Parts: sequence; C-alpha cells; structure tokens
Amino acid sequence: MSDLKTTSLNALHLELGARMVPFAGYEMPVQYPMGVLGEHLHCRASAGLFDVSHMGQVRLAAKSGDLSGVALALETLVPVDVLGLAEGRQRYGFFTNKDGGILDDLMIANRGDHLLLVVNAGCKDADLSHMQNGLSGVSDPEMINGRSLLALQGPKSETALARLVPDVAGMRFMDVRTLDWQGVDLWISRSGYTGEDGFEVSVPDTDAETLARELLAMAEVAPIGLGARDSLRLEAGLCLYGHDIDETTSPIEAGLGWAIQKVRRTGGARAGGYPGDAQIMGEIDEGTARKRVGLLPEGRAPMRQGTPLFADATSPAAIGSITSGGFGPSVERPISMGYVDRAHAETGTKLFAELRGKRLPVTVAALPFTKANFKH
Repeated sequence: MSDLKTTSLNALHLELGARMVPFAGYEMPVQYPMGVLGEHLHCRASAGLFDVSHMGQVRLAAKSGDLSGVALALETLVPVDVLGLAEGRQRYGFFTNKDGGILDDLMIANRGDHLLLVVNAGCKDADLSHMQNGLSGVSDPEMINGRSLLALQGPKSETALARLVPDVAGMRFMDVRTLDWQGVDLWISRSGYTGEDGFEVSVPDTDAETLARELLAMAEVAPIGLGARDSLRLEAGLCLYGHDIDETTSPIEAGLGWAIQKVRRTGGARAGGYPGDAQIMGEIDEGTARKRVGLLPEGRAPMRQGTPLFADATSPAAIGSITSGGFGPSVERPISMGYVDRAHAETGTKLFAELRGKRLPVTVAALPFTKANFKH
C-alpha cells in the first residue's frame, strides 16, 4: 500500500489497532479491534468517530463578489436549488450528465462569501475539472488542501462535541457554522451518512489528531471504520456512489427526486437548464421503467452487488439486480438494495435472487430499513 495517499490521522488509526485497506486511492481503516458489528451498534447507540478526510472539499468563491452568480452557474451542473440555499445551510445534490445519469453526489453549503462542496473521494478530481470547465466565467473552483474531515455520528454526538464546542447544540439538521475550538476555526455541518444525528467537522490537518484524541477520550465516542460506515448507510437506505448510483442511473430511478426542488422542475421559475434535464423532468412527470428498492433476503446469506433478480424461480430473464448488500446489525438480518422494473417494485413483492446457481427468495421492502434520527 506504499503508493496510497494517507490522511492526517493515519498514525492514530495504526495506534488504535485499525486494519487498513486501500480505498479510493487512500489507505483507510476498515475496522478497529471492536469489529464491524460492535462499531455499527456503538454508533447507533452512542457516538462514533469516522475519518472521512479522503473526501474532496471544494471552495467556490465569486470572481465578482456576487455569490448569486456562482449559485446560478452551479445550477447549470446540478438539478437542485442552489440560489435559494440560505446562508448557513447545506443541501444534498448531484452532478448529472447529458443522459440524465449521475456523475457524483455531493453536499453544497452556503458559507456566506463562498459555497463549500463536499464530493466523493473517487470522483473529486473529475468533479473539480467539471466545475472548472462549467463555472470558469464566475468562479475559480479550488480543492481545499490542508484540512481534514471528521464525522461524529450517533445519538450522543451532540453531547460529546458540545463539551468542546458548546454552540453546536443550537444547530439543526443541515445547518453549517464556523465555530471556534481553542483558537481553531472548525467548519461544522449537522449532517452525516449513517441515518443518525451527527456532525461533519472540517479541521486543519495540524489540529485534526488533537481534536480526534479529545473526542475519543470521551466515554461516548469510539473509532469507526469503513466497514461499519457501509452497513450504517445501507440500513439508512442511503446510496453509495459507484454502487447504487452512477452514470447509468438517473436521480428519479434512484428515488432521489426529493432533492430536486419545485423551482427546478417543470413549471418552476428555473426549471431545467442542467445536463439531462429533459430526461429527468420527463421521468419526474411520467415515472421510470425501474426503481431502486429495499430487499430482504430470506435466510442468513447476504446478497451483494451484482446478484441478479428474477420474478420467479424459473424465469430466464432477470428483472433487476442488487447494487448493495450485507448484514444489517441493527435489524439483525441480511439487507440489500437494488433496481427492479416498475412492475415488480411494490413493497411486499416476492422475487428470487440467483446466488451461486440457486434461486433464493427475496422480498421487496420499504426504505430505509432503520428510521432516521436527524435533529430538525
């Protein structure tokens, strides 16, 4: 793994006994001695600390000083309402291509004098280039270097972080603030990728390990690796780029239509104007041929990405496939997500998955598998 990049917390991960794996070009912790199951359940019950410094943090400032021009320009790349995003608030979005597929999903925050975007690690270089090409008239998009990103997730995350930064207690889901910790500016959002309440904290690399150690010294907080991050987001019904969404899936098929505000839809004041707009708005109005659904396999065998789905035990033609799957520690059973044709997407529909040459029963289920616990 010598050619992999490392985060500012690499030495701490090793000290904590993490098992390190390659992920999106980085050496990252997949689990600690507590194990994936224990880490997952700890995060659901208390608070878990994740190193997500491999993600891209991108700053969009206005050349003219007028941020509304940057917001409107960004709306030519994403189908969400950026202009209407209030200062101190964050919104989920996605870059689309000309066919209505998803290039990446991301978070967009209005930080007053600039927009801050958090993009996926594996896509961040392509995303930066995409924005530099699309926004060159109004902004010079820059990847922020020298800052780490920590996620503190779970029902006791506010209790823990408020000991160090008391003002986080007043934040609501999707609020963003710059708050002081020992003279250091922390860029904090109340958001995350687990379905639990929590925070994402951008901190200078030079202070990241100190902050992490102070949090980990608290009884509520344990370190959590990529393994539990994946099982937590799967239970929460959240998409993973490159698995549940990619350039061949549209936001509407993926069940992400909620992220396209009324103002960007047919009849809205700023309808369309982004790549694939005709395809996506047509799907909003008329529906899609297939849908992302939750799936509950019978038995104890997890069904993972690429497993084909069939309408019955003998039909030769697949009607869909699984895109994510594994064991859900909180629901105590295997769970999966995938795409099926619209005729078989109703909750409760019985299907069959082909696993190692055998067809095993699986039932279409509502998402998420566990209720979200965000603080509104």
